[in-house]
Formats: sequence, C-alpha cells, structure tokens
Amino acid sequence: MKVSIIGSGYVGSVSAACFAELGHEVICIDIDEEKVKQINAGIAPIWEEGLDELMQKHTQKMLIATSDYDYAVQNSDASFICVGTPSGEDGSIDLSIVKAASASLGRAIAKKDHYHVVVVKSTVVPETTEKVVLPLIEEYSGKKAGKDFGVAMNPEFLREGKAVYDFMHPDKIVVGAIDERSFFVVSELYRRLDCKVTHTNPRTAEMIKYVNNSFLATKISFANEVGNICKQLGIDTYEVMDAVGTDFRIERQFLNCGAGFGGSCFPKDVKALIGKAKDIGYEPQLLRSVVDVNDKQPLKMVELLQKKLGDLKNKRIAVLGLAFKNDTDDIRESRSIPVITELLRLGADIAAYDPMAEESMKKIFHDVTYCKSAAQALEEAEGCLIMTEWTEFRKLDKEFESMANRVVIDGRHLIDPKDISTDVDYEGLCW
Repeated sequence: MKVSIIGSGYVGSVSAACFAELGHEVICIDIDEEKVKQINAGIAPIWEEGLDELMQKHTQKMLIATSDYDYAVQNSDASFICVGTPSGEDGSIDLSIVKAASASLGRAIAKKDHYHVVVVKSTVVPETTEKVVLPLIEEYSGKKAGKDFGVAMNPEFLREGKAVYDFMHPDKIVVGAIDERSFFVVSELYRRLDCKVTHTNPRTAEMIKYVNNSFLATKISFANEVGNICKQLGIDTYEVMDAVGTDFRIERQFLNCGAGFGGSCFPKDVKALIGKAKDIGYEPQLLRSVVDVNDKQPLKMVELLQKKLGDLKNKRIAVLGLAFKNDTDDIRESRSIPVITELLRLGADIAAYDPMAEESMKKIFHDVTYCKSAAQALEEAEGCLIMTEWTEFRKLDKEFESMANRVVIDGRHLIDPKDISTDVDYEGLCW
C-alpha cells in the first residue's frame, strides 16, 4: 500500500521506516525543510536503535520526504497524523499541531477523487478523533466522513530506545475506525506482522492508549511508595517485589523502585487523563496520587545526600545520567531535571555525565559542568547521584577512588556495594 506520514518526530519517523520495511511505499510530510532534506539523504531525524539502518535501506526506494501535502495525499491511500501533542501547564494536551495537520489534510483531500483514510496516531484524549479531527477534515475538504474519506485512530505502544523492535514485534495493534472500510485499510498495513488487530471505535482506541500508560505509571508509583515504606522498616523492597511479581495477576515488570518515571509519554498521558476526567466532572484521586508520588520521589535523592553531607553549598556533586531512561537521548520529564534544579538552588557545583543526553540537557542547564565520562564527573566529587539506568554505571568500581568523599546515592538499584573494591558510603533510594 501507499502511506503518507505527517510529522517526522519520534512516532512519525519510526512508523515511516517500519512501514517501508513491511513493503509499503511511504511519503513523510514535514513542514521543516531541513528534516525533509535529512530524511531524503537517508539520515534519521532522531536517534532510535535500528532506525538509521532502516532509513538508509529504504530512502529513495520505498521512503521519501516532502513538505507538499497535495503530492503526498494524491500518492497515498492513507495518511497518518503523527505530530506532537505537548502538555499545557494544567496538564491538558495542546491540539494546535493536530488541528493544523487536519486542516492541511482536508485541503489536500478536497482535490482528491479517490477514497482516502486519515489515521490519528498522535496520542490524543478520547473524543479527539471524532470531535476535532473528523469535523476539521470535513470542513476543509467539503467531503463527508464514511462516504468520501475514512477516519481511524491507531495508537502507538512504543518504548523509546526499543521503538523499532516494538513496531515490528507488537503485543497489540489497536484500530479504532468509524467504519469497516477504514478498519480494513489500516489493518491491512499490519498484515505481515504476527499480531491480532483489535477492532474498536476511535474513542475506545484513544482510551486504551491512556489506560495502558497510566496503569504502568501507577505500578511504578505504587512500587516507589512501597519502597519508601520498606526503607523505613529495614526491608529489602526488591526482595518483596520479586516475590509479589511471581503472581501472574501482577507480574514483575514496572515494580522496580527508584527515582520515578519520566519521558514523553507516562507523565504527559497521566496528566492528560486527569484533565479529561476533570472536564467531564470526575475527580481522579488515584491518578493524582500517581503524579504526586512521582514528583516527590527524585527529591528524596537530594534529601539523602544532605543527610550524608550536610550543607551542599560549593560542594561538587556528580550526577550520573541525564536522559529519562537508558538507550535514549531524550530528557523530557527526566528525573534528573528536578534533582539538578534543587542542587543548584542549594548552591552545589554539579558535574554531570550521560552517554547520549548531554547536548539536550545543555539547553536547560548552563551552570553545570558536563563531563565526557563517569570517571571525570567523579573526580574530587563529594557525592554522587545515579539517576539513569545506563549499563556502564553498573560496572563502576575504581572510578569511585577519585572522589573527595565517597558518598553514593543510587536511584536505580544499579550498584551492589559488595561488588565494589573501593570503600563507599552507599545508600539506595528505596532499599
């Protein structure tokens, strides 16, 4: 089939490359001409494991990019809206980019003689596809949904760092369509994947995405709440969760305690669901608690450090890990951000290191010394905070010898002090 993808960010670029890998002809649409040139040169606009290889493999064969909506729509059977939906200060999502894309699609569909399916892949709250996207396309195209064009919602369930793998090996594919024809077109795109396609309506598909992420976020905050209690009682919370996770009704994943969750999905999606609930007159107390626990959790790292070192003013503190998780350069809602903010407020001198996320964090914090290795960050440091679960941090040992004061606060359960040859004053966040 022929597919056009609007937006070449995280979801759009991965979807485009993977659809090409599945044998479809793909046209990426982006208003940023630099991104268009980049994609047409076979260069992925974001870092994601395996994405560069797919881009290089399929560019100019199965995959091209353009800023021309008319060309893309005329030469495709379906268009996927994969643009950003940033959060407002109140947690509600900003639909301005989705609306702009819908209007542009409508104008292009107005010039098309054949049936075209519009698929929303951006994460949007329930009712958005039917009450925002669909009416806009009808308005700007002058055509009727279900008759002249189709509409569907197809949420993504991709882990950053493993998005290409997750797209090609899904555990679920959800298509919320307004009619059978739209469902058939979208489901056919995934025919080569060994996964059942769930057929539902758009608002249910939108809700599945939010519930999926909100439940995983809830498991993390629950684990952190329990971990905080266990620490006060001298109980190994990881031993507790290992046992609890053997229950098939619960499972072990997402029960690791630590500094909390971040990224572009979990924080934004939980807050958006809270906002949607408030809009319909419901107060979601549990979801609010999930956010509250997550907001407070990273600051406990600084509290533990203060108990060990006292006043942090002018003391060199090594912060290891800036990305919100390992295997990505994404710092959105990284738990390192509130920690660094608090350390700076307390007057600490920060030496930070991350294998991939340095350049992104420099855009937020200028008064930080960015180092080229963990060893460099640890030199003469009086304390160390481990914030991201990078594999290389598990192997740290003699690097701690260069610290002026070997205080290590571990926020990700990466280090076992018994495995370190150097004496360190080790403290786990929840253990």
